[in-house]
Amino acid sequence: MANSMGRADERPAEPEQKEKGAAVRFPPPLVYLLSILLGVGLQKMMPLPFPIDRGPLAFAVAALPFVLGVYFLAASLGWFLRTGQNPEPWKPSPELIAEGIYRWTRNPMYLGMAWIQLSVGIVLGNAWVILGIPLSMIGVFIIAIRPEETYLESKFGEDYRRYKSSVNRWLGRRSS
Repeated sequence: MANSMGRADERPAEPEQKEKGAAVRFPPPLVYLLSILLGVGLQKMMPLPFPIDRGPLAFAVAALPFVLGVYFLAASLGWFLRTGQNPEPWKPSPELIAEGIYRWTRNPMYLGMAWIQLSVGIVLGNAWVILGIPLSMIGVFIIAIRPEETYLESKFGEDYRRYKSSVNRWLGRRSS
């Protein structure tokens, strides 16, 4: 309430502390994009031979990893939408997703991006892009997966530890 001097008698309320998500500071899709660009640059400087000529055969071979990549991305984004979550890892996760594609991989988006990087490498006839996939995955592990796992374990505790012990990071379920 204001006093006769027009000032409030009470101190303003403290701003609410907003929950934060994982301590991810760099968008993981950019790791894959940078790896592809690096592969394109390396191919110009130090060309590596590629077993498939660019053209219809390359597109046919690249179709499977591309479709897999899109499937992994779409399936994971679908679960984020169903549960009202934001896929940006630095945003809070209101609930643990352990259904659908998440029963088979803890990181379907990052795995999908790796499949798409493989597809791009095949279409471009660029072995460097393909050789960059493990580096992309290591980079994403360092900048995103480790902080995400730390966040999820601190937020969901035993539920996340149980999930982590039953589903592999990249692909497959573990036997109990």
